[in-house]
Amino acid sequence: MGLRGKDLIEVRGLEPAEIELILDTAESMKEIASRAIKKVPTLRGKTVVNLFLEPSTRTRTSFEIAGKWLSADVVNVSGSASSVVKGETLMDTAKNLEAMSPDCVVIRHAMAGAPHMLARALRAAIINAGDGAHEHPTQALLDLLTIREKKGHLDGLKAAIVGDIAHSRVARSNIYGMRKMGMTVTVAGPPTLIPPGVEELGVKVAHRLEEAIRDVDVVMMLRLQQERMQAALIPSLREYARLWGLTLDRLAAAREDVLIMHPGPVNRGVELAPEVADSRYSVILDQVANGVAVRMALLYLLIGGKPAEAGA
Repeated sequence: MGLRGKDLIEVRGLEPAEIELILDTAESMKEIASRAIKKVPTLRGKTVVNLFLEPSTRTRTSFEIAGKWLSADVVNVSGSASSVVKGETLMDTAKNLEAMSPDCVVIRHAMAGAPHMLARALRAAIINAGDGAHEHPTQALLDLLTIREKKGHLDGLKAAIVGDIAHSRVARSNIYGMRKMGMTVTVAGPPTLIPPGVEELGVKVAHRLEEAIRDVDVVMMLRLQQERMQAALIPSLREYARLWGLTLDRLAAAREDVLIMHPGPVNRGVELAPEVADSRYSVILDQVANGVAVRMALLYLLIGGKPAEAGA
């Protein structure tokens, strides 16, 4: 089987079998990173446009590397270097790109729903690299790959997602993905950062950090999305770190083999103490490495060949 649609817009719309396909394909792609020459001809002749109208380091760079390792022609467009700063609408930008016949457009945008709009209007495959506070599907997929790689399976595992749940597209995508793959999810954070009705997504809510991480297999810490906050929702960073920052002492409440994850960028000393970020529990750099593999897999599945040819 392949992916049902021409685009990858959100985890919410994926079937568990599609998630498995993406993870299995990404796993086969990881071998390319160990080669002396990190290049396969899989997407030769294909063009990928990375349209990043919001700041990014890890996601943009990994999409660029993913495309180049698969031999695609990769074009990067940033907000400050595009005609958007001259007043051009997103749709006009996209239509002009479409006129150049790209095979895939990867978009990051501050407006929730921007990738959906492009997917309806353009023939090219659209990959959502993060849209507002809505979803960040490739981040959730690389997180699932990392967990499966370290634990050997996903079904039955327990995860805690801690921090700014209200403004986090990473939290939303991970909740959808983890629940689809049979994981139990608890979210935790200050009451002002827990969205009303979040339990309807099938998660539990904890009101203390120690309660949230007790006996879980995975702890995902989130940074405060201060750029999306419209009001002062916490007293101060110091107070937040005192109550919700993960330290080695607090980590004693978790399982001995717990995985510590973070989508980045990490604010050391706020949500994560440096000694936790650099500890044996941390798989943050594994997440980054797996990000390239997952994005290679998606480019391949959407604009490449058959799943069985992934490692060619």
